[in-house]
Amino acid sequence: MEGPTPEHDAQFVALLTEHQSALRLFVASLMPGNSQASDVAQQANAKIWQKHADFQLGTNFKAWAFAIARYEVLNFRKKQARDARLVFSEELEDVFAEEVAELSYDLEERQLALRGCLEGLKKNERELILNRYYEEGTLADYANKVGRSKNGIKVTLHRVRNKLQTCIEKKLNPSPAEL
Repeated sequence: MEGPTPEHDAQFVALLTEHQSALRLFVASLMPGNSQASDVAQQANAKIWQKHADFQLGTNFKAWAFAIARYEVLNFRKKQARDARLVFSEELEDVFAEEVAELSYDLEERQLALRGCLEGLKKNERELILNRYYEEGTLADYANKVGRSKNGIKVTLHRVRNKLQTCIEKKLNPSPAEL
């Protein structure tokens, strides 16, 4: 049997990258309060890559990757069996897994809606949001940079966040007239 093609590898890496935040959220939900969830997520990523040749393009990547991640969580728990931490039954873990899969889908939809709404903002509104949440400076620094008062920037930021929230809700829950 031949190994995966470069095209398969490229598509696989794109899928893994696309689902990374959902995968981490999934693992963390199966390990509430456990500081090693990030390590287990990394182990899951390593195992997913090890098995990448087994993945059939066109099938449900997320379900496949989540199944591998769940087994990594179970393996971690087996290794930690002597630890007196809270352990959930498999039935409860299945419920968590289903709930988190739905939550991660919602998260992905929200991220797509946010991207679309950010694109719809005026240039100065988008710059304010990006500066506030993706840059390391303070609001006062940004206010000085654009020649406005800090309080004026706060008011504008509040309005833009409300605008984004309304836009996201409309994208996620369109009225029948918008369909």
